[in-house]
Amino acid sequence: MKIVSILEDQNIEKRIAVTPETAKKYISLGIDVSLQKNYGAHLGFDDNLYKDLGVEIINSEKDLFDKADIVIQLGLPSDDKLSYLKENQSIIGVLNPYLNKKKIDDLVKKKINNFSLELLPRITRAQSMDILSSQANLAGYKAVIESFAYFGKAIPMMMTAAGTIPAAKVLVVGAGVAGLQAIATAKRMGAIVFATDVRMASKEQVESLGGKFLSVEGAENLETDGGYAKEASDEFKKKQEELLAETLKKIDIVICTALIPGKKAPMIIKENMIKNMSTGSVIYDLAAIQGGNSAFTEVDKIIDKGGVKIMGETNILNKLPTSASNLYARNVFNFVSNLYDKEKKKININLEDEIIEKTLLK
Repeated sequence: MKIVSILEDQNIEKRIAVTPETAKKYISLGIDVSLQKNYGAHLGFDDNLYKDLGVEIINSEKDLFDKADIVIQLGLPSDDKLSYLKENQSIIGVLNPYLNKKKIDDLVKKKINNFSLELLPRITRAQSMDILSSQANLAGYKAVIESFAYFGKAIPMMMTAAGTIPAAKVLVVGAGVAGLQAIATAKRMGAIVFATDVRMASKEQVESLGGKFLSVEGAENLETDGGYAKEASDEFKKKQEELLAETLKKIDIVICTALIPGKKAPMIIKENMIKNMSTGSVIYDLAAIQGGNSAFTEVDKIIDKGGVKIMGETNILNKLPTSASNLYARNVFNFVSNLYDKEKKKININLEDEIIEKTLLK
């Protein structure tokens, strides 16, 4: 069996799906690996490093696809590359079936096996494959670092002979994986951290990290069976807005992380709230690519509204490509290991396996 991976468009995606570490692991399982020329060079993984492990390096994308049993990528390749895929081949990645429905339907008609890793079930056995959590952890960390870089004051409290500098106050909106990492990172750097989430179950997690959980009076637990947030009622939204509007008057930095799977990101930080924030405050919106949690958010732009900077990026993980690649590649290797029949040396699409059944697009 052969696994292949081609270079992503470097303007959009700097992560890779096969690192030297995981290439070695695939080969130890008896799986051949072929990669495109200069596949990991931008991360310091030159072709010779891969070759020394037994990886075949090929320049032509078409030749690579022709050899493949499994194609591993970050996302769905472009249309011209998808045309290379043949019946019974498999593609594994973050395929985003909500946005790519027609492309996926066409691939299914061609009898291509499409495994979309963002659909992994939230079960213990799938934790080592959970690409959303591994990448969100890094995104939450980096969002704090980026926002602090644009904040013109010190973060921790400092006591000097010339007087005391107060600690920065940070509000994290959404206490999922990214939000919890943002809380932990901000606390480690000396900030006073507040957090809010529609899932009351997150209160204990926030407080265990040293954050102060903000909840509206009579709050209900708005959580799906899968552990994700679900849309709030109009009454809850009104109470949340009132609490946030008052809180934001004393907040220096806001990290927005609230997402609802398969839907536009909820608008949480409204225009009138931003008008009442202090000059020099910063809002970093990790939900920007899905519409944003904050008013005025524009992807890959820094918007200044009355001295408040609002920012968000297409792919913040491009600023941590090596760390993000290492985690993503390990997640994918664990998924492939579950899919691979070591005795028959081929994939086994066992639909009684919840991991396979949930991720295979039909």
